[in-house]
Amino acid sequence: MKNYEIQKPGGKLGVLIVGLNGAVSTTFLAGIFAVRKGLSLPIGSLTQMGTVRIGKRSDNHFPRIKDFVPLNSIDDLVFGGWDIREENCYDAAKYAKVLNENDLNNVTDELKSIKPMKAVFDQNYVKRLNGDFVKKGKTKHELMQQLRDDIELFKEANSLERVVVVWAGSTEIFIEQKDVHKTIEAFEEGMKNNDPDISPSMLYAYAAVSEGAPFINGSPNLCVDIPAIVDLAIKKEVPIAGKDFKTGQTLIKTVIAPMLKMRMLGLNGWFSDNILGNRDGEVLDDPGSFKTKEESKLSVLNTILQPELYKELYSNYYHKVRINYYPPRGDNKEGWDNIDIFGWLGYPMELKINFLCRDSILAAPIMLDLILFADLAQRSNMKGIQEWLSLFFKSPMHSENIVPEHDLFIQSMKLKNTLRELMNEMPITHLDTNGVEHSVEEYECYD
Repeated sequence: MKNYEIQKPGGKLGVLIVGLNGAVSTTFLAGIFAVRKGLSLPIGSLTQMGTVRIGKRSDNHFPRIKDFVPLNSIDDLVFGGWDIREENCYDAAKYAKVLNENDLNNVTDELKSIKPMKAVFDQNYVKRLNGDFVKKGKTKHELMQQLRDDIELFKEANSLERVVVVWAGSTEIFIEQKDVHKTIEAFEEGMKNNDPDISPSMLYAYAAVSEGAPFINGSPNLCVDIPAIVDLAIKKEVPIAGKDFKTGQTLIKTVIAPMLKMRMLGLNGWFSDNILGNRDGEVLDDPGSFKTKEESKLSVLNTILQPELYKELYSNYYHKVRINYYPPRGDNKEGWDNIDIFGWLGYPMELKINFLCRDSILAAPIMLDLILFADLAQRSNMKGIQEWLSLFFKSPMHSENIVPEHDLFIQSMKLKNTLRELMNEMPITHLDTNGVEHSVEEYECYD
């Protein structure tokens, strides 16, 4: 087992959010300020409310994660970011209509004090949005450099040594990986030549990693998950993670699909329908942006069910995903799943799930956990793709030639075992022999 030396989380931690005035971001900020004031609990946050078992079950030792690993306190987070609209975060939160007036009034001053920097934006990549609070530059390389300058100035203005950058912006159009994405040199040249396959989100990722800031991609965009930026992250010794926050319907899939496979129940079809009325829903009403989201949502089932191994059960199922823009619903997303399964002697059965959820309420604590874990990774000298954070994403980034893990329970075990290793505690296997639970090292010879 590797011995990690973790730098203590001294001082303030900067958090720069792309899409600072969006529904998810303003809901996240309002919640942080409410928790700081003791007006609410950080419900939904694994880092703040979750526990991790240490030692044997009989030891009954379950510390809170925030007390077990050296995370930054939420009291020491400093916020900033970029947006295509100029208003402060209070006005943006009112526009989003996620939180009620009382909750916003409790943190009015804090939200009003946060205003965005001009964003890098190009409507060719997000057809349904318009923005006039945007940077100007002759080349994409020049725009990327302006983002680097923003990060440096933010650190200087707030006396910060560490910053984490989060993409919480809208879903961009679908882009396939091309030669321009494959090497640092090709990407640099592509930025100078305004290559159309380099999107704004990639510029933010490249700028953040170049400045030594961990980057988290909360959208399904092709972004930080290209070889050029992955290689840059390794070179700069920076953690990166993504992509697409796992909140509603896909969260359900990563629970139900493992159950079907565990019981060897067959699948004929899985139909998923969504209605959503916020700005994200409007953006996804564009076919190009929807294609990006669809690819993210469709990737889950095949990886979990492994049809190549279980041909009789999963080789012919039909999987359909729909997202419908429905303005009256606002941020209160509704997901319907109709799942046609079969069991003993081939007899058909059905599962029907109706999840009336709140998109930003589910995403906000994910942002908090990823910010704190990404900073922990940086202070632990963990560079490149952070596969142990797969729990939080629909399409987890993974190393080349490695199959991504989508099963929520395996993802949770991987995350907690990583935390145990960081703190030089034995990972837990749940293997019992004659009532004695063994460590991972005792079973290495059978791996």
